[in-house]
Amino acid sequence: MKLIVTVVGKDRIGIIAAVTKILADNNVNILSINQNILDGFFNMILFAEAEESKIRLVNLQQKLKEQGEEIGVEIKTQHRDIFDAMHKI
Repeated sequence: MKLIVTVVGKDRIGIIAAVTKILADNNVNILSINQNILDGFFNMILFAEAEESKIRLVNLQQKLKEQGEEIGVEIKTQHRDIFDAMHKI
């Protein structure tokens, strides 16, 4: 299963580390990361593959959401097919 993880919020040290640790701990492979900081706000989109992972998507979404709340950013995780369908013109 391919995943899209988006992270938005005020920039601070450790955002990428916090997100990628959860993914690594759950055997999710990161394929690509694109991040930038604009006027103090952090924005990241991460493409990942969860073929080797045993965690259910709903549980991974919850873990990442809770981590985001803890560090003060919004983290959303979607199946790539859903993300693509929502952003098709």
